[in-house]
Amino acid sequence: MNNDSPHADSAARQIIATPLAPAAIGTYSQAVRAGKTIYLSGQIGLEPTSMTMVEGIDAQIVRVFENLKAVATAAGASLDDAVKLTVYLTDLANFAKVNEVMAQYVHEPYPARAAVGVLALPRGALVEADAILVVS
Repeated sequence: MNNDSPHADSAARQIIATPLAPAAIGTYSQAVRAGKTIYLSGQIGLEPTSMTMVEGIDAQIVRVFENLKAVATAAGASLDDAVKLTVYLTDLANFAKVNEVMAQYVHEPYPARAAVGVLALPRGALVEADAILVVS
């Protein structure tokens, strides 16, 4: 086997998947664990069973964090293990709402975070978030 192959270290990666979060709608995994680091893919406000978008920004923010929580749990972690969280919003005026909901899912000490205003998100979502977790 060629050690320069992009798949040479695939045994070091663990793919995380759970039916409690929306199935991947593209060429990605819900999460990938590499050693003590877990990379959670971006989640939008899709309801996992029906794969339909929940209505309104408030419901979408909650659903995003519920989806992230489900994937973190499937990886044997929690959102309190987050070291970095990135939030993407189509309207940065909704950032205060994200803070309110985030406080219900992530506790001090809080992770590093970025909030990014974007023109559009997949499936017409109003918010998306991804996270990097580190576990012991």
